[in-house]
Amino acid sequence: MRILVLGASGYLGGHVVERLRALPGARLSLGGRSPAADVTADLARDRPRELVSALARIAPAAVVNCAGATGGDAVTLAEVNARGPAVLCAALREAAPRARLVHLGSAAEYGPGTPGRPVTESGATAPAGPYGATKLAGTVAVTASGLDAVVLRVGNPVGPGAPRTGLPGRVAALLADAGRGPEAVLRLGDLSAYRDFVDVRDVAEAVAQAVTAPGPLPPVLNIGGGRAVPVRDLVRTLADAAGFRGRIVEEAAGGSARSADVSWQCSDVTAARDALGWRPARSLEASLAALWAAAGARSPGPEGAAAR
Repeated sequence: MRILVLGASGYLGGHVVERLRALPGARLSLGGRSPAADVTADLARDRPRELVSALARIAPAAVVNCAGATGGDAVTLAEVNARGPAVLCAALREAAPRARLVHLGSAAEYGPGTPGRPVTESGATAPAGPYGATKLAGTVAVTASGLDAVVLRVGNPVGPGAPRTGLPGRVAALLADAGRGPEAVLRLGDLSAYRDFVDVRDVAEAVAQAVTAPGPLPPVLNIGGGRAVPVRDLVRTLADAAGFRGRIVEEAAGGSARSADVSWQCSDVTAARDALGWRPARSLEASLAALWAAAGARSPGPEGAAAR
């Protein structure tokens, strides 16, 4: 089975590639902006016709689109998250119309949640900012394409390799530099928001199951941990995994605008269980321990210094 993975060099893409390589009979082609990629593609810039010949040559049975932007200005977000999926769908309709497309969306497409009520795929979409809005536009392009396609709306991914652009990776990096003694101080923004965290390896498993599932799938499936976790608890648990014995100080001025606009978010993952047989397999504690271990952290030595 030939599978093309776009955005293979990113955080989610790297874990997806690792999981798909383990599928029996899988033959992977990797796509991206690097000249070393099997398919050189920049979905934010390319025209559909520039992808058609490459797709026809590879003749993939499935395409996984992990390409996306989480930061940057509104134009950059729109080019990557909205235009990119539209270009990909147009090229697939011409070159590989029978291929299954698995596209990674975001729970940010829903916008603010109602405390105590996990949102289902039929819930209203009211994104709070350009990131969620552009991801939603990408989802619309995929679901309206007429292709055999499914959008996996991913919650807040966490686990080994988490980048510093997201809160878990940023906190891990700060902990690595903060020291381990009781006098150490970790200064962060407001941590009162609730988020639905899901292990990045569980996301990769959902992708693998979506690629290989028989028959048509629902157009959108939530992929999350299925519970709302206080961000404050995530930071404390990660600090414990790091052996941090200092103080965690929340400074309101350092909080993100999104945390203020979206104070509670949680996805109902029942549909993914029914359609794919998927459910989150790893606890948040296990995800954070793996994040800290992958960052090269070691247990504090006898003097309380961090060995890295």
